[in-house]
Amino acid sequence: MFKRVSDSKIIEGIRNQDDKTLNWLYDNYYQMVSKHILKNNGSPDDVSDVFQDSVIVLYNQITGDTLNLTTDLKGYFFGIVRNIWNSQLRKKRKTIELEPDLMDENNNPDEDNERMFERIISRAFKQLKPDLQTVLNLFYEGFTYEEIAQRMNLKNETYARRKKYLSKEALMKIVAKDPEYQEYLRYKK
Repeated sequence: MFKRVSDSKIIEGIRNQDDKTLNWLYDNYYQMVSKHILKNNGSPDDVSDVFQDSVIVLYNQITGDTLNLTTDLKGYFFGIVRNIWNSQLRKKRKTIELEPDLMDENNNPDEDNERMFERIISRAFKQLKPDLQTVLNLFYEGFTYEEIAQRMNLKNETYARRKKYLSKEALMKIVAKDPEYQEYLRYKK
């Protein structure tokens, strides 16, 4: 009943999309995921979402031959879970932090001003090189630096972090040169 299944059998079962293996994963790993998410400000819905996303990431790594086990599979899977949940928490924090900035002192949003800024950013973004656009898109979609490095075939997480910084700097330089941006700044005052 509590038979130990080897990591290689689990990996092979995931590669083949074997229902028994996926059920085994759920039965043996879900509780670990649940404890972590609930302990770290998550809800039961978050647990299901993060578990599903983690299985998908693991499946993609297995089928894409990018799986690099340095520990047992359970520890590796937990690392994926932790990265996904931390990424979601960062997104939630950014959303909460940005909400007050979207309002002026009178709690009256200035839609024209916001649309102008969105136009400026969009125009500048289109002028970036494709790889810089990709880095920024991945970052704002919530991917970790490690995941960005893997997706873009970068050396490591540190290089992905540096690439994101340089991409953002390039975007801000383009924005600063935009004539409409100067108008936006005057309007903001």
